[in-house]
Amino acid sequence: MSHDARDAEEESTAVKSQADETVLAKSRKHTRRSFAAAGVAAAAGYGFYRWLDRGPQADMLPKLLDRTYDFNAGVSHAVFGERALAPTYPQSRAEVLRVNGVYGLKKVLTPESYRLQVVGARDAERHPRFVRDVTAWEYRYEGNSGEDAGHDTKVDPAKQTSSKMPPQFAQAFERLKETQGGRPPRGNEEAGESDSTLDPGTPGLLLTLDDFVPKLARHELVTQFKCIEGWSQVVHWAGVRMADFLDLYPPAPIDGREPRYVYMETPDGDYYVGYDMHVCRHPQTLLVTEMMGAPLTQNHGAPLRVHMPTKYGYKQIKRIGLIAYTDEKPDDYWTKLGYDWYAGL
Repeated sequence: MSHDARDAEEESTAVKSQADETVLAKSRKHTRRSFAAAGVAAAAGYGFYRWLDRGPQADMLPKLLDRTYDFNAGVSHAVFGERALAPTYPQSRAEVLRVNGVYGLKKVLTPESYRLQVVGARDAERHPRFVRDVTAWEYRYEGNSGEDAGHDTKVDPAKQTSSKMPPQFAQAFERLKETQGGRPPRGNEEAGESDSTLDPGTPGLLLTLDDFVPKLARHELVTQFKCIEGWSQVVHWAGVRMADFLDLYPPAPIDGREPRYVYMETPDGDYYVGYDMHVCRHPQTLLVTEMMGAPLTQNHGAPLRVHMPTKYGYKQIKRIGLIAYTDEKPDDYWTKLGYDWYAGL
């Protein structure tokens, strides 16, 4: 190689080396900045989480997240409303609904003992089924349902509420049970007793299915049941429209208007749900007595359950024991555990 060629090669190598050093220097500088920025972002994120976690709570949620739920519900109301109809499907697509959620269903209800308590109905005292105290009615059971009682609960299903309490409260719980004539305590599930449950001595109606099902038009729907867990199924339902039930047993007016809410719970109050009145009047909201062409089974909520195709499944209460009309926003099982009250699709 000539002298000039060697000099040119050495000069080229020196230029490349200088360029590499420049790139490495800039890279180190940017890497330090990136790590510093990432550290600040991580610290800020953790600080925000701690602020949320330690801040005021509402329904087991930080208030900011609870307000976000309310904001999202408001947007959904404004954009979609509760008037739109859910899609319907050919009956050939329907299938038997999986059992999911056995709160309030863990014992087999004796069919003859079933009564639907209705509270807040207009002119209830004139009805032949009126009683001075609907809470005095005793439901009878025939042992456990046989369904896995713990497949969807976060606590040991073998433990009753009283066994999870401090001793002094457990003793008070047992004394309360004695004062109730030995009837089972209410609120045995994870969310505890409802704040909207009836006080002893509440007057109302005690209805059998024959008091309203034969009097109302039978409706069938083939709609999609959607679970908050992410699965869905198309199911064939039959029963009576909730709107027709509300017309047959209308709510007593409050300040000249209809109450804003409807509250439902299972017999003995282990599961409970609150609804806006207009959702109950939606034309696809059914009081279901049949599924897939057959009467409801115990684990699917016999003898009476709700189907609301515009709501997630946790709003569709099974084995309804109480329907109460109220102007105060009622308690709701899953809302107490941090879920959304609206539960709209």
